[in-house]
Amino acid sequence: MNDAELLTPRDTPPEEMNALPPFRDDDDGNITRAYFEAIREAIEAQDGERVRALAGDLHESDLGSLIEALPASERTQLITLLGDEFDFAALTEVDDTIRLGILEGLSTEAVVEGMRDLEIDDAVYILEDLGDEDKFEILQKLPAMERVALQRSLDLPEDSAGRRMQTEFIAVPPFWSIGQTIDFMREAQDLPDTFYEIFVVDPGVRLVGSVALDKLLRTQRKVKISEIMIEAEHRIVATDPQEDAARLFQRYNLVSAAVVDDADRLVGVIMVDDIVDVIEEEADADFKALGGVKADEELSDSVWYTVRSRFPWLFANLITAGLAASVIGLFEDSIEKMVALAILMPIVASMGGNAGTQTMTVTVRALATRSLTSNNVYRVIRREVMVGAVNGLSFAVLLGLAVVFWFEVRDLGFVIGLALITVLTCAAIGGILIPLTLNKLGADPAVSSGPFVTTITDIIGFFSFLGIATLWFTLL
Repeated sequence: MNDAELLTPRDTPPEEMNALPPFRDDDDGNITRAYFEAIREAIEAQDGERVRALAGDLHESDLGSLIEALPASERTQLITLLGDEFDFAALTEVDDTIRLGILEGLSTEAVVEGMRDLEIDDAVYILEDLGDEDKFEILQKLPAMERVALQRSLDLPEDSAGRRMQTEFIAVPPFWSIGQTIDFMREAQDLPDTFYEIFVVDPGVRLVGSVALDKLLRTQRKVKISEIMIEAEHRIVATDPQEDAARLFQRYNLVSAAVVDDADRLVGVIMVDDIVDVIEEEADADFKALGGVKADEELSDSVWYTVRSRFPWLFANLITAGLAASVIGLFEDSIEKMVALAILMPIVASMGGNAGTQTMTVTVRALATRSLTSNNVYRVIRREVMVGAVNGLSFAVLLGLAVVFWFEVRDLGFVIGLALITVLTCAAIGGILIPLTLNKLGADPAVSSGPFVTTITDIIGFFSFLGIATLWFTLL
């Protein structure tokens, strides 16, 4: 490798440094237009030296943002021009579609070389979405130990905690002294890059406990590890869902946690930075599901893929809207006699829909975080019903008075007031009972609740308003 290939912003001569535009535009980390154009010009000119000077020492997250911003045709060129200075960990920061496109554009040798320095969890994240043939070809060209470790993680269920673990950790027997342990860490050549605790294992590599680094360094050298270790309480089984691991970290404020197999043998460690990614992914998936969007949909997906992803949800809403419209048809005569009903009924349905969505969102999130349990479910149901009733009464007064002044029909104010009390109370009941029922039946409430809640609130809204109006004016 020559001097030009080693050129980075840190060792660029001062006169050339002045020619390097800043990467960040503001505190949000947006890429400046000047920097972006400079990168594109360097790529177009195939100027590897300039590309390395501009992007050679970017953090993996910033490099991922740059890759996503570039046109698809220039992403692989950027990586090729960066050469050995490209950090493959940046591929964990980009959309799945973009990552797969990049991997397909690179040679197998380039991918293998780039993955040699990756932590096992990052390597698994990059490989897991590839086809079996591509994965096999890459794995076969990796060193035996790395290949075995990667294959073991890839064999675990998708979205399991084991796929997030690092297989590099420090484990010592309980009879070692503090001095022996410290000397071992000083002399060993293959320690993890980052670690916060030492694990204690028996001769069968079964987890016994752990010792935090701060406690280790504050203890006299002659003290035995067994005297200061904490018994392993918060272990994670490799096959556990990753959201269960995230919940454990969140509940007990963990920084790292041991991962064991079914025989309780220590096989890895999960770090808090990986759990932050899991929490973000799970929240993102729930948020998308509430809107009828698949969890894996990304901004980089094609138009056709996005259409196919969203069509079923919209079709389901079309069916439910048809059911609500059929309710309106039952009161056609009443609507013809009083046009004000046609003007006001969308307000009632909209209020009910929004109230139901509020309750549904809170319920789905509570179920996802497991904060809604059999111990508090009835109390929460009562609370939501009371909230719906109080809101219904409040808006009944407000909208009832507004309708009287608007249409100068006093009875119409009473009608819409009664309808609002009915629909907001029912919306609250439906917003909590529907997700609970779907969850009990094994369905994902985040995905399934929306159409049901919307349908029920629309039907009840239209039926209550038009039905009360028909009865009221018929009796009068």
